[in-house]
Amino acid sequence: MTENVTNGVTETVSETETVSDGTRRPALPDLRGQVALVTGAAGVLGRGIALRFAAAGAAVVAHYRTGAEAARDLVERIEADGGSALALSADLAVEEECHRLVTEAAGWRGRLTALVNNAGVQPTQELAGMSLADWRAVADVNVHSVFACTQAAAAVMRAGTGGSVTHIASIEADRPAPQHAHYCASKAAVVMHARAAALEYGAYGIRVNSVSPGLIDRPGLAEDWPDGVRRWQAAAPAGRLGRPEDVGDACVFLASPMASWITGQDLVVDGGVSARPTW
Repeated sequence: MTENVTNGVTETVSETETVSDGTRRPALPDLRGQVALVTGAAGVLGRGIALRFAAAGAAVVAHYRTGAEAARDLVERIEADGGSALALSADLAVEEECHRLVTEAAGWRGRLTALVNNAGVQPTQELAGMSLADWRAVADVNVHSVFACTQAAAAVMRAGTGGSVTHIASIEADRPAPQHAHYCASKAAVVMHARAAALEYGAYGIRVNSVSPGLIDRPGLAEDWPDGVRRWQAAAPAGRLGRPEDVGDACVFLASPMASWITGQDLVVDGGVSARPTW
């Protein structure tokens, strides 16, 4: 471990570490003393984000809706590694559930310093046959839960010493894909919500940003979508799919003192795909 001191802020960082797939990850800022709530932590991406917060020393609240077993496994993994974690369930399509989740998360350690709004859905459906109920089913989880969880978390954070909120958006926020109209629109709304929330909550020491991932690998993806994976790998300047840890590292950075003057921004984590020309 080494210590860096910048403008009176001391950060303890590890030199390097090995993550689940055997790759070496860069040093993480020290988030000991922080309590982070990660929504949708039972999924592949949410699990990766939660593990990176735990690796940085934060106590982690892992939210789930239906993945109780996966959430328990995540908590056990974090605790086995010497960390602290709690699993909480909530249906984030219901406003009251969003507020209850945040209240319980903050009550666990008496504070909440970071929120990652990761929970979301990504169905595929053509616009021509889409009903308003179909549209709302995506918006309720992808947009409305972000609004409600952020509002609840900000009320806790402004009563303390501030904090960080990070929305997981997508590069599809400005690069539409067929049969993803409801998803793309929801992620565009999430990016703009982060900017608007940053404007209004900044005076209370609350920073709000978004992270827009590209294609993130998961078990079975190459078998389920071989053509898409090949095309992505060919298009990405970095030459590979993203890993959950890539997004997790971005979220940890935004929650750390290293990002103390970063708010209202969208951090794209896509291996460079967005840099490619479209014609």
